[in-house]
Amino acid sequence: MSEPDLDRASLTRVRRRTLWVLSLGQVLGGLAFGATISLGAVLAAAVSGDDALSGLATASVTLGAAALAVPLAAFARRRGRRRALAGGMLLALVGVGLVVLAAALDLFPLLLVAFVLIGSGQAANLQSRFAAADLSTDLSRGRDLSVVVWATTIGAVLGPNLVGPGEYLGGMLGMPALTGPYLFTIAAQVLGVILYLVALRPDPLLLAQRLVAQRVHGSSAIAKPDRPRAARFAILAIAGAHGVMVAVMAMTPVHLMHHGAALEIIGLTISLHIAGMYALAPVFGILSDRIGRVATVLVGQALLAASLLVAALGAESHTAVTVALILLGLGWSAATVSGAALLTEASAEDRRTTRQGRSDLIMNLVGAAGAIGAGVVLGWIGYGGLALLALAVVGVVTVLSPFGRIVRAGTHEASDAHV
Repeated sequence: MSEPDLDRASLTRVRRRTLWVLSLGQVLGGLAFGATISLGAVLAAAVSGDDALSGLATASVTLGAAALAVPLAAFARRRGRRRALAGGMLLALVGVGLVVLAAALDLFPLLLVAFVLIGSGQAANLQSRFAAADLSTDLSRGRDLSVVVWATTIGAVLGPNLVGPGEYLGGMLGMPALTGPYLFTIAAQVLGVILYLVALRPDPLLLAQRLVAQRVHGSSAIAKPDRPRAARFAILAIAGAHGVMVAVMAMTPVHLMHHGAALEIIGLTISLHIAGMYALAPVFGILSDRIGRVATVLVGQALLAASLLVAALGAESHTAVTVALILLGLGWSAATVSGAALLTEASAEDRRTTRQGRSDLIMNLVGAAGAIGAGVVLGWIGYGGLALLALAVVGVVTVLSPFGRIVRAGTHEASDAHV
């Protein structure tokens, strides 16, 4: 079905409606993912009978998100964001069903397959931030993208808090132990699929593609040039910030526990870290629109560097580690929001979704490698040493930042662009 012709005012209304739909979908996706990730390690240990295998749950979800990032992006390019996002959530829904089945049958390999499929829901959540930028101008891209990222906060906070009520409901229904909370995951995924299929119309990506074609073939305008060097830097900035964040965050609970921190302190530290990741995303989105994408990436690097220095110098202090984790989340937010905006506007329309999928693939792989490698580094040179080693990644992104700058030929490109 072809997308309707729209004037500028109608296009603005469609863009705003799209942001509302994507934000609500992100809340539902975050709710489902939050409930899943909070129980994954415990369920893996229970089914496998070996605590050492508990980390494979998160690893499987991460690898699933990485493996499905490129196929979902390719599917979006052919069939639109609406079907791609709904398809990712449907695969995750199948994964949730297999989790319950694996728990009932005590089949650990099946459980890992289920978590890989659940990773498709995370891949869809990541893709939704790019969907928010499909209809944006260069002057609003960072803000639009960051609003959808911010919506993740709601689901990420609510999801883990549904574990208790979910287990109670699951017990009433005779579900296997530790699978009751997945009732909320199933409900959120079903609502997300329905939301995308029904409400994400017109499809933002298909409409954007059509607008580009009209602008190029129906007038004297030329397509926006492709800037592969800036796009490569954007992918590096996103992956670097994610790798640093995951490596330090993953080892923080272990470090705090070894230094006598209560579980409440550990939980509060991680909660504040998550708040730092998402709550101020709109601030960084607006900042990237105002001062530039690369400048905001550098703000993120400064925040990451401050976090790592505080972690290294204050490794023995619970308060210092908490401050470091908040700064870590803020740095991640600034770098990934501005990096995603830069990647979108640096890529010609025919290469955009491919690079977006590639970026999500690399980001997830780097995150998985960071989590695995961080454990080795922690045992080798400790938490402070891990933080100082991560500074090298921040240094590389900072030094290469000139490659991300886009010099526009004219002053009207940003204001005149619809896509």
